[in-house]
Parts: sequence; structure tokens; C-alpha cells
Amino acid sequence: MKVHEYQAKELMAQFGIPVPRGGVASTSSEARRLAEGLGGRVVVKAQVHAGGRGHAGGIRVVSSPAKAEEAAAALLGRRLVTGQTGPGGLPVGRVLVEEALDVERELYLGIVVDRSSKGPVVMASDAGGMEIEEVATASPEKIHREDVHPLVELRPFQARRLARAIGLSGELVQPAVGLMQSLYRLFVGKDCSLAEINPLAVTADGSLLALDAKLNFEDDALFRHPEIVELRDQEQEDPLEARAASHGLAYVTLEGEVGCLVNGAGLAMATMDIIRGAGWLPANFLDIGGGASVERVAQAMDIILSDAKVRRVLVNIFGGINRCDRIAEGIVQAYRARRAQTPLVVRMQGTNVKEGREILAQSGLPVTLADSLASAVEAVGALG
Repeated sequence: MKVHEYQAKELMAQFGIPVPRGGVASTSSEARRLAEGLGGRVVVKAQVHAGGRGHAGGIRVVSSPAKAEEAAAALLGRRLVTGQTGPGGLPVGRVLVEEALDVERELYLGIVVDRSSKGPVVMASDAGGMEIEEVATASPEKIHREDVHPLVELRPFQARRLARAIGLSGELVQPAVGLMQSLYRLFVGKDCSLAEINPLAVTADGSLLALDAKLNFEDDALFRHPEIVELRDQEQEDPLEARAASHGLAYVTLEGEVGCLVNGAGLAMATMDIIRGAGWLPANFLDIGGGASVERVAQAMDIILSDAKVRRVLVNIFGGINRCDRIAEGIVQAYRARRAQTPLVVRMQGTNVKEGREILAQSGLPVTLADSLASAVEAVGALG
């Protein structure tokens, strides 16, 4: 789950991380009032769940409250297209209005979970204000990291080592150590999957401030954080992904035309790879999980059929905890409810496979039953 920049900064402030003075506005007149209270010279920032806003015109530095009002009016109500949003962009419903600061240096600070070390890793760089992926590709030596044992907090010596590696010295070292430790406590305490400050600014008066902030949260831990769930902005999410999440389904929208219904994340990934290898593109990742009910399967299939890009559907089920007859009943229920005629290829193996195949064969649906995944993908291709 993602949150907006202003929400991330509010959480960071709660953990003692310094952020610029500012406020959020949903109308241009509110933006003007905020700018007046901040002295006039401000930054107006579109609030969307995507990076690259500056290059897309979503961040504007203005010199007066009137200009702040104009900037907000130009941003609010439009869809901002960045390199991370796709061609459709994301709607701008709010802008963050912050004091404009004199910045001497822009640094990077971030925390993620590193699968190779099986724990959090704190990363820092003196190349702030840039996409960290670009820095990693062009100048990997500029990224410094400290692995943190999951049972031990980020230690002061590790934070000092990072601070010095990115060129902080003298009176800035101790504030940097405190800021890094605060960000780590936020990362762990709120079950984040990503905590990022980019840029972390060194201002002309010698202060450290989080000029931009990004927090992503582990979906499987949200039950522990109702206060985070309340921050969700579904207008920023793909409608089908949001709908799937409300039914507890693991679903990701993709750009292809082959809808996929699979049980098990590994099998779903393998299915998508095989589809791609055959020259087709999957329209989604979808894992219905184990022990799926008829209703759950019907919801999953209805989501697939709701995607206008889908021209054919591939079902790949290995029934263990899941029963193939229940899978079949859910598929039939969704197709009949929609009166859908989208061609369907089904490969089933496992528990109650005979019953499941019989249900589909007698359903009257435009279905092709396959004995193997290879023959199923071949059948998908034969649909033209």
C-alpha cells in the first residue's frame, strides 16, 4: 500500500524526522491561504502515487500567494502523467504547499528489505534528487549501504559511517544519525516495505530536512495498522486491483490480452512466463490462493472479464487444497452472470479434476479443456 507525500511526511514528523513547514490543499483558494501563511514563496506539489512529478510539471516553485493559487488551479482536477504512471496518468485531488527553502546539497536516504541478506538495508547516497535506480546503474559506487540485523536496530556507528560516506561532517553528523535511526524505527514500527527520503536536503542554515518522502507498507501487515489503512486513496489505485484487494485476491493489472486465473504465486509466475514465451502477453497476475470458495473464484473471474483488454482467458489450476469442481463452478457462475463469450482455455489437475472438467464441458461456455500447460498455451494461441 502506498500513501501520498504529505501523509508520509506527517508520519515522519511523528517519529521526529524534520520536514518543511506546509499544508495540503484541495482547492486553489486553500493553496493561496497556505502560501500566505508561509510567507509567499512556496513549492506547490501535486499529490499522486508516482515519482517523476517534477519532470511532468507536477512540482512548481512560485513567488507569491497569487502564483500559488494559479499553480494549484492548473494541477487540481487534471491527470498527471509521469514516467511511473503509464499513459493514463493519475488524478490530482490535492496539492502540498510547502515553504521554499535554500538548499545547498541534495542527498538520498532509503530503507528496504533485502532478500539476499534477509533483513532491512539502509542506503544512502550523495546523489540525491535523482531516481536511485539511475544512480545504481550509472554510478553504483555512490550508493552506500548498511545491513541491519532484524533483531537489532540501526546502530549509531552504522549511521555515522553512512553519514560520513555521503559527505556529512562536523555538526551535521549527529543530526544525521538521529534522523536515520528515526527513519528505521518508522520503517519497522509501521511495517513498511519502503521508506525513502529523496532528496534529503542540507539547507543553507545547516539543517537536515526531508524535502520529499515516500512510504510503502506491507499489505499483509495492514491488519496491525488500521491508522495506515485509513490513509488509503483508492482513486490512485488501479480500479481492478482495488476491487481485487477488497476480496483478498492477489491481483496485478498488466498490459496484455490473455487473462490469467491461477492458484499459487509461483505457478502464476510460471504461467505468465510461458504465455510470454509463446509470443503472447498476460493481462494480469492473479493468484486465487488456497482453499478458494466458489464465490471467491467467481469474483476473481469477474474481475478478469471486467478488463476490456482481455480477449481470451487461461485458467491453470493444480488442485490440492483447492478443489477443481469448486473452481469450475466459480468460473461458470461468473461467465453466466456476465453472459460472457470470451474464449476460455482451462488446464486442471488434482483434487476432483474429473468433476471439474465435467462441469465445464456441460456448461455451454466457449471453453477448451487442455491436459497440460503446454497444450493449454497452444490452444490460447490457436484462438487467434
